[in-house]
Amino acid sequence: MSKNITKREEDYSKWYNELVVKADLAENSGVRGCMVIKPYGYAIWEKMQAEMDKRFKETGHQNAYFPLFIPKSYFSKEASHVDGFAKECAVVTHYRLKTSEDGKTIEVDPDAKLEEELIVRPTSETIIWDTYRKWIESYRDLPILVNQWANVVRWEMRTRLFLRTAEFLWQEGHTAHATKDEAIAEAEQMLEVYADFAENFMAIPVVKGFKTETERFAGANETYCIEALMQDGKALQAGTSHFLGQNFAKAFDVKFTSQEGKQEYVWATSWGTSTRLMGALIMTHSDDNGLVLPPNLAPIQVVIVPIHKTDEQLETIRAEVKKITDSFKKLNISFKFDDRTTFKPGWKFNEYELKGVPVRVAVGPKDLENGTFEVARRDTLTKEVVSKDGIVEYIQDLLEEIQSSLFNKALKYRDEHITEVNSFEEFKDVLENKAGFISAHWDGTAETEEKIKDLTKATIRCIPIDRKEEEGVCVLTGQPSKGRVLFAKAY
Repeated sequence: MSKNITKREEDYSKWYNELVVKADLAENSGVRGCMVIKPYGYAIWEKMQAEMDKRFKETGHQNAYFPLFIPKSYFSKEASHVDGFAKECAVVTHYRLKTSEDGKTIEVDPDAKLEEELIVRPTSETIIWDTYRKWIESYRDLPILVNQWANVVRWEMRTRLFLRTAEFLWQEGHTAHATKDEAIAEAEQMLEVYADFAENFMAIPVVKGFKTETERFAGANETYCIEALMQDGKALQAGTSHFLGQNFAKAFDVKFTSQEGKQEYVWATSWGTSTRLMGALIMTHSDDNGLVLPPNLAPIQVVIVPIHKTDEQLETIRAEVKKITDSFKKLNISFKFDDRTTFKPGWKFNEYELKGVPVRVAVGPKDLENGTFEVARRDTLTKEVVSKDGIVEYIQDLLEEIQSSLFNKALKYRDEHITEVNSFEEFKDVLENKAGFISAHWDGTAETEEKIKDLTKATIRCIPIDRKEEEGVCVLTGQPSKGRVLFAKAY
């Protein structure tokens, strides 16, 4: 099996697109800007979904489902919200088609115009807060801790598999609280859940921070985010959590009777991650040979390839391998015994390397004679000969080692690509010749933020939560600054 993938250093964008398709993750569909997620890609998403869902439920959240369609009047109630999404909205205007008189064409039936146009969900705050109005009367009804797994539509002009598509999959949490402090604590808690998931499950190091006022979610008082760094030195927003204040409660008149008997507006949060995480996974770990998957996310953690000439040899290998795979089942290690006779072992090795299977085991007649197996690591492309007596424990430890090794490798790259600069010349030089996060002083104004973006295409990715107070001057204007922020070019 020939990979024929463009090298990363030659054309990173082309490498990414080819890898997504050739590793059987996704492909473009017949609908402009939309993708088909193939079974192997969806299996990875399911692992992400299952782990996040478990964490949400551990923090007291429940899943629900809300309509795909939002009446236009709902959407326009929160002014900054409609401003933020207006250019990306798909709108349903009619509910019926009809055939032409000759029966050869289909057209919209002009008599089937909707009384009120419907927006195809770009996010669900408006429909959910209209619903919460019916659910909430008293402080006893709070908090509401709800999550939704759904698809959303944002009519993107320039699309890219997983990273930016007109329709994508995500989860969106929407919570309602009696107090401001409770809502802020919720938004901060979910940021921690996302950061822990990214680092300890996906092996992707992230920076936790706040978005600037310009970059906040439309309708939020505060947006918290996790930012990751890809191997080409560009940043990728991996998850966001929003403190919405009382904006949506006021827009939809959602009040509750407090313990003191007063009528008060509810406090809100929303938070989400999407199939963009698939893009982050690919671009953080993979190499010129194909995907590199952390064991936590690999649909197949171990593949076993028999090497044989006769059916008798294959049967002997199969019997020996069954002892190992029975142990794998007890340990919840996912595996595949690839005994297809239609492909040679070398072809199979190539296929599983391309698909990022963390561990490959090869076994032939000589291995059985010697009581050994050949074990290959996908992340380092190294091999070891391991005694069959200790093979299960060896592989169990190896999977843990690969998971932590991938995180440490990505962390080293990220940390080596956070550069402090003190002048705009330095800023431009790092952006052009090194890339990554640039830690720089900023005067806090939207005008300066916009000007730097216009001049360099770099945006403020976040104001790090753990930044230290440090008097300085803005790299562009020379005006006073109270601390550094992280700039980068981004996806």
